[in-house]
Amino acid sequence: MKKGVLILTAFLVTGSSIFGQRTTKTAVAPKTVSTVARPKLVVGIVIDQMRWDYLYRFNGLFKANGGFKRLLNEGFSCENTFIPYTPTYTAAGHASVYTGSVPAVDGITGNNWYDKLQNKVVYCTEDNTVTTVGASGDAGKMSPRNLLPTTVTDELRLSTNFESKVIGVALKDRGSILPAGHSANAAYWYDGKSGNFVTSTYYTNELPEWVQLFNDRKVVDSLYKLNWTLSLDKETYSEYCTDDIKKYEGKPFGADATGFPYDLSKFAGSDYSKISSTPQGNTLTAEMAKEAVLKEKLGKGKVTDFLAVSFSSPDYIGHAFGPNSWEQLDNYVKLDETLGKLFEFLDAQVGKNQYTVFLTADHGVAHVPGFSKENNLPGGTFGQTLIKDLNSGLKERFGKDNVVKGTYNFQLVLNQGLFDSSDLDKEAVTEWILSYLLKQEGVANAFELSKLAQTTLTPVLKERITNGYYPTRCGDIQYVLKPGYMESGSTGTTHGLWNPYDSHIPLLFYGWGIKHGRTTRETYMTDISATIAALLRIQMPSGCVGQVIEEPLSR
Repeated sequence: MKKGVLILTAFLVTGSSIFGQRTTKTAVAPKTVSTVARPKLVVGIVIDQMRWDYLYRFNGLFKANGGFKRLLNEGFSCENTFIPYTPTYTAAGHASVYTGSVPAVDGITGNNWYDKLQNKVVYCTEDNTVTTVGASGDAGKMSPRNLLPTTVTDELRLSTNFESKVIGVALKDRGSILPAGHSANAAYWYDGKSGNFVTSTYYTNELPEWVQLFNDRKVVDSLYKLNWTLSLDKETYSEYCTDDIKKYEGKPFGADATGFPYDLSKFAGSDYSKISSTPQGNTLTAEMAKEAVLKEKLGKGKVTDFLAVSFSSPDYIGHAFGPNSWEQLDNYVKLDETLGKLFEFLDAQVGKNQYTVFLTADHGVAHVPGFSKENNLPGGTFGQTLIKDLNSGLKERFGKDNVVKGTYNFQLVLNQGLFDSSDLDKEAVTEWILSYLLKQEGVANAFELSKLAQTTLTPVLKERITNGYYPTRCGDIQYVLKPGYMESGSTGTTHGLWNPYDSHIPLLFYGWGIKHGRTTRETYMTDISATIAALLRIQMPSGCVGQVIEEPLSR
């Protein structure tokens, strides 16, 4: 018996030795380098304020070599892409595209919000711990620190041990900073006071030489001298739009500048902010983006790089003139050409089918209330004196001043300190406010956000409000406006609601790894970063709630 045990033991020892030798040989064997096929460059394009229907409403005016027809004819279009949260604002949109998340997770609940922890209004990218680089003033006191999760651009950097370059470019700070992410090599945005592209000490202490040289050229002055004239015959604009001059349109170039042509040359060397409200703002953005590709050698390295570009001018133009204006039509005709030239540039610098593009929007827009009224469409304005009227009524009823601190993102913020320091009955105040709101012409519903789960709403609306709710960055009472109503003045228009005119956005993929086609399946803004991550075979962002859109992917 003992002999059998000894033999077995000897076998086990010998076997272990043999297996150990094999393991050792495997460990010291030459390594096989694994390569993953990826594009040389990813270009993320966000059009600030683009309704999905523009792709087809203006389709006959887009050029065969323009950007939109290239994307539609050679790329893949997701025709029913929606924003799955409210409010549909610029900062929230850019954050969602690149995190694959919603405000309830990423914390970007609007362009501004009332922060209950800091007891103050916070701007989405404000950061007082950094300073401006590239100009004097506060334009550069910005960073992505208010954004809570990673972005797909962060994940690309992580996947290559930070060898991938990521650069963001936009006129708006939030359109550059949030897409570029936390670990970006650089983010540049436009300072309307100096006419320079600037950044912050979050990224660098000094502008690269190529950015300084670009600023020194004062491209903005050259663009001003081109003025803003029509690209097409006047008859074409009359066919697609209302009249050129309407009393409900804004006047961003001065009270006397009421219609085409617009004299911009008078702003050269004196007012650098006006460029944002013109198609030349798109040109300026594209030229800066091209310079970044050239000077930073994007797409020329061993790993994938990422250029995040946001075209901000459509939003400025749309707010002032509306979606049925000559100005917005002309802007999109010119933007189509600008995009076409950008893609031709990328073909030459990176190589056709060597880069991947996605194009989407951060939100849509509603028709100007005056236009809607003129054409017997539902809609109107709401809330110009809401806080004043509420506080006046509350003082009369309860004897206290400033019960409501303000309204942010269709939510009222109550003065909690007042309730804590007095015998004011918060429940009674809330009931009074809700009763008041529900009597207003433009209000469809109103409720306490803390009781959202118990409030009777359609499933879609409940989901979208829930997705937009981050407790310490949101208010106490939510109000929902009727379709077509908005918080706006007597001129111009805005966005921010859950309705399709604000939430139905374009989504197109093109280039490396993308096949041609379209889908009418419902997809979401939050799916974009998940799809790009799948294409690149990298991790999704840390707060991603989206799903991979499989139809466009050919690899």
